Formats: sequence, C-alpha cells, structure tokens
Amino acid sequence: MAQEVFWRRKSLREMTRPEWESLCDGCALCCLHKVEDEDTEEVFYTTVVCHLLDMDNCQCTEYEKRCQLVPSCIRLQPEDVETFDWLPITCSYRLIHEGKDLPDWHPLVTGERNSVIAANASVLSVYEVRDNEISEDQLIDYVLDED
Repeated sequence: MAQEVFWRRKSLREMTRPEWESLCDGCALCCLHKVEDEDTEEVFYTTVVCHLLDMDNCQCTEYEKRCQLVPSCIRLQPEDVETFDWLPITCSYRLIHEGKDLPDWHPLVTGERNSVIAANASVLSVYEVRDNEISEDQLIDYVLDED
C-alpha cells in the first residue's frame, strides 16, 4: 500500500522545511498588494504586484532577501498560518490549515511546476501594474473587484 501524500497526513507544523516550501503552488497571489479598511479591518487585494516578481514564472527574483528589500513582505511560517486569513482562498497553506485538499492544478498534484499558470490561477491572471510604477496613494484605485 502506497503511503499517503504528506499534505494529507501531516499538519502544517509537522511538515519539514522542504515539504512546507513545496506546498506553495507558486501562484504569487500573496505578492499582490493589499489595503485594509481601517474601520472594519477587512483586507482587500489590489491588482498591484510587487516589483520583485518575475512575471514569466511567478517567482520572486530575490526570494532569500525579499523581506529585507521589501519590509512589508511577510515570510509565511507554519506557526503563523492561522493568523493569515488574508491569504487567497486558493492558497495551499490556507487550504491545508482549513482541512481541505489541494486543487487539481497544484504542482504537487500535477507534477508540473507551471500548472498553476496554465490553470489561470496565478497572479498573471489578475495583475495590472507593478508597485514601482505607481505611488502608494494610488493603491486604492487598484482594489480587485470581487465580482
């Protein structure tokens, strides 16, 4: 009998670092800037993407130094995931935390690194502009329409 895949038998906290990293589907939706309503604390995604994102493969060009280069960048860690209710509903970390399975297009399911892009489930399907092309005051003009 084949052993069940790690994301179905381990909690996020039980995963090894390589397992944790492989769980990221590479959608880069977390690289979209977000704005928060000060009154309701509700978080809204924008169509503004980080300037460090490689738009060909949805990967950070400075992954190891990203938090130093972009102070607002958040390094996801297993012990913090329950506080990240702002993660996209398709985010693997969020799905596993909520007891759900990975989507059919996830690279761990398909065996193909770019399957998230092929499924139109990546940032490439929603972004309009990079953050270094607008002012911070303009972020509100790019709030993603949820319809």
